[in-house]
Amino acid sequence: MNQHRVPLPWTNVYGLARTLVALGTAGTLAASSAETLFRPVATIGDYPSCESTTAASLFCLAPDDYGHLTWLKWACVAALLVIASGWRPRITALPHAYINYSVFSGVAIVDGGDQIALILSVLFVLPALGDRRRWHWEQPQEQTPQTTATRLLVLIGTSGLIMLRLQMVVVYLQAAVAKLPHAEWQDGTAMWYWASNLDFGPAPWLDTLVGPVITSALGVALMTWLPLVIEGSLVVSLLLPQRLRWWAMGAGLLFHLSIALMMGLWSFALAMAGGIVVLCLPLGSTIRLRTDENAVATETTPLQEAKESDPDRSAPPVEQPQPSR
Repeated sequence: MNQHRVPLPWTNVYGLARTLVALGTAGTLAASSAETLFRPVATIGDYPSCESTTAASLFCLAPDDYGHLTWLKWACVAALLVIASGWRPRITALPHAYINYSVFSGVAIVDGGDQIALILSVLFVLPALGDRRRWHWEQPQEQTPQTTATRLLVLIGTSGLIMLRLQMVVVYLQAAVAKLPHAEWQDGTAMWYWASNLDFGPAPWLDTLVGPVITSALGVALMTWLPLVIEGSLVVSLLLPQRLRWWAMGAGLLFHLSIALMMGLWSFALAMAGGIVVLCLPLGSTIRLRTDENAVATETTPLQEAKESDPDRSAPPVEQPQPSR
């Protein structure tokens, strides 16, 4: 009888997600001075705070001066760029998680992007355990020997990506539900307050485009309610057929790009984009760029043969080997 096999997790889909998350953290460190990252916080004290579990932070290894912290910061940036390049994911996965832990526990003011980057980088360790590729952009070896150890690594890796998907669902569910009790989100005026805020509003070069929208009742209502629709679509994305997941993924990526442009939260946008890629693309699938005469098309094809006659199937592609005789 036919047996369903767990799809191999080692594709460039999970590789792209690792790259996006690593670039987000690298951008935060590169664009911020040590004086900004490790400034004292009122009622809390100095940073990095090397007490209890936070003492394991990489930044606690430096003497208490900004010069040494600057060197460590740039060392982390260099390491994150290597990680983002895709080199040896099996070797770089743990350093990636450790750097993100050090940033989250050692930097004075963190945001949701730092937190989700830490969670995703920890979950990336599970598929990386069995990833023997030199670069995470390479096609995985389809003829992997089916030893017990290999099957266990496949199961661990795919389980990590499934947990990552569920984590993203929880994030968007909480984000959508937390907005609903507030009158500003109900009546469609919430984005007027955000867009008018001097700290979080659009940059001056973008204000000429955003200004007419937020001064229009319909425009500001759409800007307020569309994020709720997009977050809701991502919450239920795993229940949708794949052709609708493409739309949910595109809407989610555009949503976070808009947040990055308006509010400057680029590290948050990149971390969430990495999670969305894993959430919306089929497990075991790989992204292939196909060049035609006048166009470049992006297609996602399963690593193992899928039923092409059913493009709307929502289940991840799985391999169905021939029955043994």
